[in-house]
Amino acid sequence: MSGMRVVADLDLCQGHQLCQGEAPDVFGFDEDADVVVVLEKHPDEARRADVTQAVKYCPAFALTIEDGATEEEDRP
Repeated sequence: MSGMRVVADLDLCQGHQLCQGEAPDVFGFDEDADVVVVLEKHPDEARRADVTQAVKYCPAFALTIEDGATEEEDRP
């Protein structure tokens, strides 16, 4: 199955947490590291609008959506 994969660049993340406001079931936050945590790398397609908003409003441009990704690609 292919769909979207959510990717966070932790080197760019500045801990604004705006993504959590848009999609709290997809994005969490590591307070110790002060960076985003992707809770759901492959969210359901029904979440696309909220995830897209989170990506759009990230002030640090640390989030991306990759289309056509498979969960198997994430396995070692």
